Amino acid sequence: MFLCWCLSLVALIPLTTSTNPGVKVKLTAKGIEYGRQLAVASILQKLKTIKLDDMSGKVRVAIGKVKYSLTNMNMVDVGLPTAALDLVPGTGPKLSIVNANFRLHGNWRVRYRFVKDSGSFNLNADDISFSTSLSIKTDPTGRPAVSSIDCGANVGKMSVRFRGGASWLYNLFKKSISSAIQKAMQNKICPLVANAVSDLNNNLKTLNVLAKVDKFAEIEYSMVASPAVSKTSIDFGLKGEFYNTGKHQEPPFSPAVFSLPPQINNMLYIGVSSFTIESAAFVYNTAGALSLYITDDMIPTISPIRLNTRTFGVFIPQIAKRFPGLMMKLLVKMAKAPVITFEPNNATVQSFASVTAYAIQPNATLTPLFVLNLISSVGARVFVSGTRLAGAVTLNKMDLTLGTSDVGDFQVGTLNSIFQTVLNFVVIPTMNVQLAKGYPLPTLGKMKLVNTQLLVLKDHVMIGTDVQFTG
Repeated sequence: MFLCWCLSLVALIPLTTSTNPGVKVKLTAKGIEYGRQLAVASILQKLKTIKLDDMSGKVRVAIGKVKYSLTNMNMVDVGLPTAALDLVPGTGPKLSIVNANFRLHGNWRVRYRFVKDSGSFNLNADDISFSTSLSIKTDPTGRPAVSSIDCGANVGKMSVRFRGGASWLYNLFKKSISSAIQKAMQNKICPLVANAVSDLNNNLKTLNVLAKVDKFAEIEYSMVASPAVSKTSIDFGLKGEFYNTGKHQEPPFSPAVFSLPPQINNMLYIGVSSFTIESAAFVYNTAGALSLYITDDMIPTISPIRLNTRTFGVFIPQIAKRFPGLMMKLLVKMAKAPVITFEPNNATVQSFASVTAYAIQPNATLTPLFVLNLISSVGARVFVSGTRLAGAVTLNKMDLTLGTSDVGDFQVGTLNSIFQTVLNFVVIPTMNVQLAKGYPLPTLGKMKLVNTQLLVLKDHVMIGTDVQFTG
């Protein structure tokens, strides 16, 4: 399944390329080895199900013509001791298996003149080899489909031992029987290998090419460039762009070039650029999801700062005079999408917002008081949760300036303590609840990330992880 996950990325390559990837994926030699193990296990299970068709015929021997039949020929044991999954630079994977062996059990029946007899036999085959190259195409639904091409199989040494009854008759022509079984086996292996590969196509349908994040957003993981195949790794470039659900509007910025540093310790490395995160910010801002109304009941009760005209009247006396004893409401609204910056071991988000303050009249109508411009910088902690990339932020600094005022001029700086409280106790915790949910990384089926590590680098974060498939 892991191998097909990687190959399915190949199937999503468009005919032309026009943009840099927002997400990069590197499959290392360790990952390829894991893919080999899964592929061999799948083929092994298929080989164990081989059942040869019944055979019958006539053979002339020294004593005359003998009629025979071989029935109920089932596989008893299969061994695949040597299997290699090689990468052909510029092409793709090739699976080769040598020194395979199997043991088959069946029944025999013989008729010679008036003599009828029956028994059983065991067949041992050694030095079996077969190889297959893998081809990826896209099915009519736009999903990837895997097929096996250029398959070749050879069944080497075979030995047959007949038991019971007149088994001595079979020993007279067991060479002919062995040849017939050998041919039948060779004809079974390649279709079976192709079937084993085809069975994985159902799993490929779970590839989250377009992954839903929530009611506002989805992220696209289609390919933007041909994969770079070397002898030890495969590198993929994915679009990695957020869109409003059901509406694909490009943001007013493009992904920059970035490179994953050489790494070999994990099976898989995923690089997520600042472009991907900024496209998320653009989408949520466009959807209006970054606006927040704040009322007094959202402020912790232990805080002396309250959202009412009495508290604000201490700093802006005209508010207390004109609107005595009223509660207040704040509207925090992004003026434009936040800017995300990744530097080594440091992730920051700079946001540009307006804060509109209202007095809540006894009849619940809102009277605007003033509008502030709020520029804030937060430090971000990025982490992997399950198969999702998540985060949390803390306030670094903020800067307030006066936009407009309906209550006359006042010193904005006097409000710093109020708005630091609002940011630290309401806005940032609200953001962190959403950020902790994360968004899906490119995955297939019941794919589990283990031994995961994350580094913040220049213009991107790099996730190093091993992979397990369950179920």
